[in-house]
Amino acid sequence: MTTAVGTRPPDPEVVARGSECRPANPPGRLHRSTARTPGVSVVVSTYNRPRALDAVLHGLCDQRHPDFEIVVADDGSGEATAALIRDHPLRRRRAVQHVWQADEGFRAAEIRNKAILKAAGEYIVFLDGDCVPRPDFVSRHAALAEPGRFVTGHRVLMSRAATEQALANRTRLHRLAFRHWIGLRLAGRINHLAPFVSLPDAAWRRLRRTRWKGAVTCNLGVWRRDLNTVNGFDERYRGWGLEDSDLVIRLINAGIYRKEGRYATGVIHLWHAEQDRSRLGDNRDRLQRVLASGATRAVAGLERRSSTGQESAP
Repeated sequence: MTTAVGTRPPDPEVVARGSECRPANPPGRLHRSTARTPGVSVVVSTYNRPRALDAVLHGLCDQRHPDFEIVVADDGSGEATAALIRDHPLRRRRAVQHVWQADEGFRAAEIRNKAILKAAGEYIVFLDGDCVPRPDFVSRHAALAEPGRFVTGHRVLMSRAATEQALANRTRLHRLAFRHWIGLRLAGRINHLAPFVSLPDAAWRRLRRTRWKGAVTCNLGVWRRDLNTVNGFDERYRGWGLEDSDLVIRLINAGIYRKEGRYATGVIHLWHAEQDRSRLGDNRDRLQRVLASGATRAVAGLERRSSTGQESAP
């Protein structure tokens, strides 16, 4: 049985069927866009953290959105991650692809490009494999999508102690009632409650259209055609940091503007140790050159790849 991460026990409905997905449509062909709803592919980035990925996949199991696919963008994980994806109950509910590349250091830009090429949706939602989506995550992203805009999400950060307890107990964080999150905030185990607040679409979401800071690919929605316009991620970014800022800046340079997903698309970000930042200086220098030049297209992006010839999972 799953247990809550706070001091109070969860309601029975929170822990019910903790190891299974709630009912949803069986996997099938992804529908194409309509005037109201785009076909969605959720690209989930991961590296050797199967327990966190399991929590994220269970969050995707319970989505209210009727039809979307999942593409796991795996930057070199081992057999434990492959087995998790292969055997996960999510596969009985949603179409799932596992795109893998060999472990040659942090290559998030490259594996995301490979996942984009495998994805079937017209709208791509990027999600990190340690960011648990709430049940309306995909539906709110789809509802906020509009031509010429990318949608930036936000997140609540969990403490190390709360994260370790939740993963050990296999807590279904996306099912917890709001009062549990209030308790965690009062206990200092999360940093704020804003991601749990839901507001409708409105003009204020378009006010900071050229602001690139704070837009990160742990929670970001982008039209596939706009990713093609800027040639996807620039694979010259290796090591942790700023490949997502580079993408957002080039989108804005191309006239594809920011739309706020705050108070709509919040995710629960599990604690993790800080990544190796030894190449951050090189990445920062590259980003400054993009800012100065007004570049729109990645030098080493989607065009250098094809939808075939992906490396196989272990």
